Amino acid sequence: MAVFFTADTHFGHAAARAFYRRPFATVAEMDAAMVARWNAAVAPGDEVWHLGDFAVRHKAPGPLLDGLHGRKHLITGNNDPAAVTALPGWASVAPYMELEVDGARLVLCHYAFRTWRDMARGAQNLHGHSHGRLHPQARQYDVGVDAWDFRPVTLAELKGTRR
Repeated sequence: MAVFFTADTHFGHAAARAFYRRPFATVAEMDAAMVARWNAAVAPGDEVWHLGDFAVRHKAPGPLLDGLHGRKHLITGNNDPAAVTALPGWASVAPYMELEVDGARLVLCHYAFRTWRDMARGAQNLHGHSHGRLHPQARQYDVGVDAWDFRPVTLAELKGTRR
């Protein structure tokens, strides 16, 4: 089982195409591309941590979530209404999480932190919200789709971006 991270999919959000300069002609094309890329990367038995802003104004977020591979967890973002957070397809829903993956201590939140728990002891902050526009600190990674070709990524992929 692999563990993946993603954020800021904004499924169904027409304005996301312009706000974040997404290269899709329509919302339907954007959503279809993100579903295809998610399912190409993630196997059904994998685990996915979505760090907020899953679906904005999407008409059917439940079937959308059910159609995405993996056991899915939501770290809530500023654009996650009750219609999204209450979906039964989430294995867990929380505003913040600390966990260990492949021996690495991770602090997960939708927002990037200036400091975080155990930062001086090597813990890493994974976040969304900034859509690839924020210069990261050491051991801090934006897992949003705008920074990762519109797909979830592994911790190894994140770490491979830094020396």
